[in-house]
Amino acid sequence: MLLLFKVSKPQVTSTNICSNGESLHYFILNNTLVASLCYVAQTNINTDQLALLSLKSQISSDPFRFLNESWSPAISVCRWASEALKLSNLALTGRIPRDFGNLTFLVSLDLGNNHFHGNLPQEMAHLRRLKFLDLSLNSFRGEIPSCFGFLHQLQVVNLRSSSFTGSIPPSLSNASRLETLQISANLLQGNIPEEIGNLHNLNWLSIENNQLTGSIPFTIFNISRIEVIAFSYNSLSGDLPNGLCSDLPILKELYLSINKLHGHLPKSLSNCSQLQILSLSQNDFDGPIHNEIGRLSNLQTLEIGYNHFTGIIPQEIGNLVNLVKLDMGGNQITGSIPISVFNISFGFLPREIGNLTEMQFLYLNQNRFTGTYSKL
Repeated sequence: MLLLFKVSKPQVTSTNICSNGESLHYFILNNTLVASLCYVAQTNINTDQLALLSLKSQISSDPFRFLNESWSPAISVCRWASEALKLSNLALTGRIPRDFGNLTFLVSLDLGNNHFHGNLPQEMAHLRRLKFLDLSLNSFRGEIPSCFGFLHQLQVVNLRSSSFTGSIPPSLSNASRLETLQISANLLQGNIPEEIGNLHNLNWLSIENNQLTGSIPFTIFNISRIEVIAFSYNSLSGDLPNGLCSDLPILKELYLSINKLHGHLPKSLSNCSQLQILSLSQNDFDGPIHNEIGRLSNLQTLEIGYNHFTGIIPQEIGNLVNLVKLDMGGNQITGSIPISVFNISFGFLPREIGNLTEMQFLYLNQNRFTGTYSKL
């Protein structure tokens, strides 16, 4: 059964549910308050029922018999679904029909982790009240519908691992209330649209593991509410802006590994004082590792391996007292490993190597260090 708001009092019965098609209300089911779709006219109730029956007719496999047991013309549509339609993790196979767009009172739609396939119908543009959309872990075909950008109430869009192709529609920037945009692990190509930087309410942006090219729009680094930027496993090129992190006061995770990015590491990176994960491995970054990196005192993971960094490891890296993973392997770093690196809580390499109590991963291989070090 599809449920909404938790309540504390059990076994409360409803009054006047769908009475004569008039507006009413709510009912309690399994300690859960469900706002019924039946506050609309009877003709609209019938439209909703037909839309849900159409979806059911497109399901070719329902191994848990969820729809057979829960959706029947003999049962009021009010008991099938409410403002939230949750059909995730049911191993359903089928398509989304065109008249699915008639469910205009949907606020939340979760079809995640099923076997839905085919193209998404453009009629989904009629779901104007939709705030939450999860179509992840399916096998859809075709492009992400540009009409999603005109669902102005959207706050969460999760299309991860759903086989979408084509480019990222710039029209997504019209969904100005969007807080989470998760479109990783698809087959998306082309550039990241500049317009994505207009989503000023974003706090999570993930487009990892696609086939994207071109440079990262600098407008994205002006989204002051963003906490996670994940662009790894693409073919993005270009450099990072000198003002990186100047307008990212709460950025916590930055994933840019396995791309074709180049240039020096911006000193302004140190302005991301809340940064916990910095992943830049397997790019073409070069130049020195700046002293300013030591100001990222909340950093837990630092991955800059397999680039072209040169020079020495700065003493200030010893200020990163919360590190649990440090990867600098596969660069052209020279000099000796500074003792300050091992004065972090995970220990001290020369002589006191046995004190590595907190560090879980340490990669410094394939560089050009000099000096002598104690045996483990």
